[in-house]
Amino acid sequence: MILRQWLLLTIFAMLSSSAMAVEHLKMSTTTSTDNSGLLAVLNPAFEKQHNAQVDVIAVGTGKALKIGSNGDVDIVFVHAPQAELKYVQSGDFIDRTAVMHNDFVIVGPADDPADIAKAENAAGAFIRIANKQAEFVSRGDDSGTHKKEKALWENAGLEPSGSWYIAAGQGMGAVLKIADEKQAYALADRGTQIAYADKMNLKVLFEGDEVMFNPYHIMAVNPAKHDHVNYDLAKQYIDFVAGPEGQKIIRDFRMHGQQLFHPDAISD
Repeated sequence: MILRQWLLLTIFAMLSSSAMAVEHLKMSTTTSTDNSGLLAVLNPAFEKQHNAQVDVIAVGTGKALKIGSNGDVDIVFVHAPQAELKYVQSGDFIDRTAVMHNDFVIVGPADDPADIAKAENAAGAFIRIANKQAEFVSRGDDSGTHKKEKALWENAGLEPSGSWYIAAGQGMGAVLKIADEKQAYALADRGTQIAYADKMNLKVLFEGDEVMFNPYHIMAVNPAKHDHVNYDLAKQYIDFVAGPEGQKIIRDFRMHGQQLFHPDAISD
């Protein structure tokens, strides 16, 4: 009996020690990255390899960058190059690395009341939506997608307003659900659009303009500014996601037979 109790206590101590040894990596990222389902495949592979746990905070890119600059996470995984570079230049982030890309698309009701499918470019598609005053659901949350949308309206020479323009203040998945309910137009990253394709009736009506390119980068929070961050584990994650195994996971990740992202650190 005593030997059995000793063995049980030893096993319990070993399990407790093993659990305590797990390192945590805190990541702020975009709802579009999370909604796509990619992280649910990518992170477990890293966790197994490094005996770690990745704790994900999925918000709009603006908030993800702010969280990182405050030192509340160890790593940031986003898709708003101009905004990212401002933080890098101010010293908030280091080791910025290109990871992958896809593109943005404009989705809308199958009958396409604004005839955006006939547009020659993204600016033309947005002009058609505004002229028709067809309902358009915006992220309205300072996310990477919202930043891109605002740039596209600006390229079209327009500043959208009125009851037809709906600022949801929600993540990408929620916006697609709202747009689907209203049979409205929306700008979406292709990854989330593919992931939600079987959950909505909206169709991709405009795509292919080079201005709708959507690159994703990963950056470590600068330990020189926040010495409590887990920089070593953050660097290991960057090396993993930009290395052969991580890039292969990204390249092979598919939904409904379609590739959601294309790797950038290693040739697709």
